[in-house]
Order: sequence, then C-alpha cells, then structure tokens
Amino acid sequence: MRLALFDLDMTLLPMDSDHAFGEYLIRLGWVDAQAHRARNDAFYADYQAGRLDMAAYVDFATSAWRSRSPEQLQQLAARFVEEVIEPVVHPRALELVQRHRDQGDRLALVTATNEFVTAPIARRFGFETLIATSLERDGQGRVTGRIAGVANLREGKVRNVQAWLASQSLDWDDFESSTCYSDSTNDLPLLERVTHPVATNPASELERIARERGWPVLNLFS
Repeated sequence: MRLALFDLDMTLLPMDSDHAFGEYLIRLGWVDAQAHRARNDAFYADYQAGRLDMAAYVDFATSAWRSRSPEQLQQLAARFVEEVIEPVVHPRALELVQRHRDQGDRLALVTATNEFVTAPIARRFGFETLIATSLERDGQGRVTGRIAGVANLREGKVRNVQAWLASQSLDWDDFESSTCYSDSTNDLPLLERVTHPVATNPASELERIARERGWPVLNLFS
C-alpha cells in the first residue's frame, strides 16, 4: 500500500486558485476592484513569503460571497471551474494523478486553499479525498469567515493528513512508501514527513533545497 499526496496551486495547476478566485470575484463585479485586488495581492505575497495570516485571509477571502444564497454559490463555484480552471488544466498533471491511481495508491489532494474553492477542482482531477482549509459554518450552514479546525497550511497539513489517516485506522507506517508533490517551501513539513518528496514546478527556494537534499524535481508545465 502506497500513499500519494498532491498540493494543488502551482503544483497540479499552473496558477494559485485562491488568488485567481479573488480575481474572478472582481470580474463578476461582486467586489470593489481596486480595494479587493490590493488586499488579495498582499495576502498572496505573504503566502509566497511564508508569513500568511491564514485566519485573516480566510475572513477576507470569504467576505464577498458568504452572505449569498446556496443557489448563487453553487453557480459561482461551477462557473469558476468552467471559466478559469478548466482552460489551464494540463494533461501532464492529469496523467500524474492517474498514474498513481492506476498503481492502486491511496490519493489525497492536500491544499491550503479553502474547501469551497477547491472541492469542485478536486472532483475535476478525480480525487475522492480532499484535505483543505475547512470553513466554519453557523447553525444555518452559512460560512462565518472563520476556520474550522486546523488551517491546512505548513505544519497544519501534516496534522490534518494524520487526522485523515487516523479516521481510516491508518498511520504513516502502514504504507510501504509515501510521496508528496509540492511547489512551495510552505509545504516543507509535509515534504519532510513523506518517504519520497518531489519538488514540483518548484519556486526557486524549494528548488534549491531539493537540489541540496537530492530530491527529484518535476516540471509539469514546461
């Protein structure tokens, strides 16, 4: 039995879906373009620098849509995937996931981006398991703007994968091998936890670390 974990943004997708979702809200006219773009860009820069305040970002990122009706949100998610995600889905990314699936590996998409944005993307790639940043909901099922549980970022990814495995009565040691694909140093805790880390379309700092440690480097989009 083998485990294969995949980051999403800049790993399986040649974009950051969270940041792109903010831009999509601007395109739809749901937010003030100048103010929203400035904050969206600033949060993204913080993520790239490894200093993102995830709680503040989730509050910001959900503020434009969390009061909308369930019907509006269903349409929003579907249109985002159709108009923004589908045009950039790369055959080599699909093939990579499918190769692990064909080998009988246990797969999970493990992303810092929240579950609302990523659930339909996970379905597009054929993942049955999505481990994302979970959103707190009130008694009526509406998103509050707060995180439920542990933010799925940095060490939080390791904790949430561990919790998922435990829910299946499994542990890391139950797998003969474990692989993680990621582009970012934000995922170093998870890359260091598996037996086979793969720097995938890596940012320069992760590529440097990967070369130093002898990790394979995979470029899906070039």
